[in-house]
Amino acid sequence: MSNKLLKGTLVLTLGTYISRFLGMIYVIPFFALVGETGGALFSYGYAQYTVFLSIATMGFPLAVSKFVSKYNSIGDYKTSRRMFKSGLLVMFLTGLIAFLVLYLMAPFLASQALGKNELDNVTIEDVVIVIRMVSLALIIVPVMSLVRGFFQGHQSMGPTAVSQVIEQIVRIIFLLTSSYLILKVWNGDLVTAVGYATFAAFVGAIGGLVVLIVYWYKRKHTLEALQPNTEPSLNIPFKQMFKELFRYAGPFVFVGLAIPLYQYIDTNTFNKAMVATGKDDIAQDLFSIVNFWVNKIVMIPVSLATAFGLTLVPTITKSFTERNYLLLNHQINQTFQLLMFLVLPAAVGLSVLAQPAYMLFYNHNEVGGNILAAYAPVALLFSFFTVSAAILQGINKQKLAVISLTFGLIIKASLNTPLIMAFEAYGSIMATALGFTGSILYSFAMIKRHANYRFKQFIKRSVLMGIFNICMVIVVLAMYSILSLFIDYQAGKVEAALLLTICVVAGGATYLYLAYYSGLLRVLLGARMNKWKKRARG
Repeated sequence: MSNKLLKGTLVLTLGTYISRFLGMIYVIPFFALVGETGGALFSYGYAQYTVFLSIATMGFPLAVSKFVSKYNSIGDYKTSRRMFKSGLLVMFLTGLIAFLVLYLMAPFLASQALGKNELDNVTIEDVVIVIRMVSLALIIVPVMSLVRGFFQGHQSMGPTAVSQVIEQIVRIIFLLTSSYLILKVWNGDLVTAVGYATFAAFVGAIGGLVVLIVYWYKRKHTLEALQPNTEPSLNIPFKQMFKELFRYAGPFVFVGLAIPLYQYIDTNTFNKAMVATGKDDIAQDLFSIVNFWVNKIVMIPVSLATAFGLTLVPTITKSFTERNYLLLNHQINQTFQLLMFLVLPAAVGLSVLAQPAYMLFYNHNEVGGNILAAYAPVALLFSFFTVSAAILQGINKQKLAVISLTFGLIIKASLNTPLIMAFEAYGSIMATALGFTGSILYSFAMIKRHANYRFKQFIKRSVLMGIFNICMVIVVLAMYSILSLFIDYQAGKVEAALLLTICVVAGGATYLYLAYYSGLLRVLLGARMNKWKKRARG
């Protein structure tokens, strides 16, 4: 992997991980304030918002990233500037339209999500309020996303990383403060508190946009897009320019909808399936656990894949445009291996330590812990789907990425209701896992065909990583058994945190030692690791 790709990936990964970490931590006090019912209500509104947001952005941010990378690589910076300015107007208009549609459709969407007029003291009117509060964020988030895409097209990941963190910090501060004041100080109701918690998306987006504006004014004289063209401008007509952009954007918007669409299927089928089997008394609590509380934890490892995907698109596009297929295959190979190396132990460890992890974040709930244990391995599938879709788009096989997602969604939609009726919450997880597995297998086959990529080395090293994970699990379970004699994680969050910390450190140290001793770390990090060694010795 080139130093530029690795550096960009590390910068964006750090920003994304900090953002995800903050997004994980805030649910601890938020759960204490609103409980399972509040989590379900929050999820009803956010599920609708994420789908409409993806439609509003139309894949423009990543498409602009690819467009800018392509034209910058041939020295036509003027065309990149024209696309950016036009894209801002388009994003504002589509965001405004999406806001109006979601606001007006809120009653219909609420009735579909709830499954009946009232479920566990939550009414359709309550869900409508939450949906309408979060819909306001659609006015500003698309514009912010486009600016991020423009920076990423220049392989400048810092603005995106910093704005993500600031956006999350502002959002969380507003969310927790408003929820606490409404529920604890002003003795307000749960619906109002959750409504303002979703409105925090709008407030956070303002914070993120301000950061990007500051970056823009700092760099406007040095950005490549503002340098004189090194080649004559192609002077592409706007119609042709947008036609090319939409060709990129169509697949991006669809693939970007992957996880939201899977959750949206659950939002509209979970309660109905549970009610149909006479289990409406536990439907909403299980829905909130699967679709919100557990999902928040599982998405932490997935943020790595998101960072890889954002970085890969412009970089792989550059290699593909320059017909540097040797570098292209090296980038794909290193990305797959690094992703497996980082996400697999995170997913496995989370599954093994699910019960104390659920206790640390929320409360002691054996059902919640079991669901987390079952859901954690799906993080690996989320990750590989995201990255494989990014690779297909980077090599101009956007349609194949769409076919891959469509295939998976068909599996999920077809199996979700019968599996939920048979296995309750676990049925939803099984349908999700089967859907993403189908998509990944198709994507891998297409990458092999069109990038001439060979999976042999990746498979061999994945087997080695699997063996290391087995050793890690043995150490973690042994440590867990010994510590359980002295520490009862059910006694409180401090005990759960202590147990988790010791087990994670022991497991992580085992995994890294085996990777270092076997030479795997040296192979994956290459020259970068040699530099770290020299610095350590110095």
